[in-house]
Amino acid sequence: MSIRVLVADDQDLVRTGLRMILDVQPGIEVIAEATDGHDAVKLAQQLRPDVCLFDIRMPKLDGIEATRILAGPEVVEPMAIVVITTFDLDAYVHGALKAGARGFLLKDAGPELLAQSIRAAANGDALIAPSVTARLLAKFAQLSNDAAPEQPFEPLTAREEQVLLTVAKGRTNIEIADELHISLSTVKTHLASLMQKLGARNRVEIAMWAYESGRIRDTQA
Repeated sequence: MSIRVLVADDQDLVRTGLRMILDVQPGIEVIAEATDGHDAVKLAQQLRPDVCLFDIRMPKLDGIEATRILAGPEVVEPMAIVVITTFDLDAYVHGALKAGARGFLLKDAGPELLAQSIRAAANGDALIAPSVTARLLAKFAQLSNDAAPEQPFEPLTAREEQVLLTVAKGRTNIEIADELHISLSTVKTHLASLMQKLGARNRVEIAMWAYESGRIRDTQA
């Protein structure tokens, strides 16, 4: 069955462009559009799309609040949300990830990466634009006034530490497997263990924990 997508953006041209790109992708179907965050939340709750694609800046309710309502820490059944933004240093992106977004992309990411992000989100994974992953997360970790996150009760294994660093640098599961010379199933096992130990719900939160805990000092991916 096709991946059902809700697109929300207040600019008609952008929204139409996203629909055109996604509708020609095999196995992806845009089922609805919203012009503001309020309508986006309402439609998402009514239609329960597989993935929501939200602009970070929208009238009435911005992408951060819309994401928090649908995928925040208190949501029992969080929805898969991918945030798109024009600026790779937009401070709101960090807030969106904190609010529960499964990933984010730049609007000039291109059709292939856009489709990959939708498929990843639908499969319970996450995809962050590779060009901004390390730099952006590291920057916000440095600027954050929050206390460092708590260390896991059960220490990470040496292999989990390795996987943690690759996730923080935006590597996909296949890239992690190749880089660490392990199988895909082993990568998934380590990711599941990391999520459990760190109290993270997805690989985006794993990456954020790595930066905020000071595990990553080198911002080069």
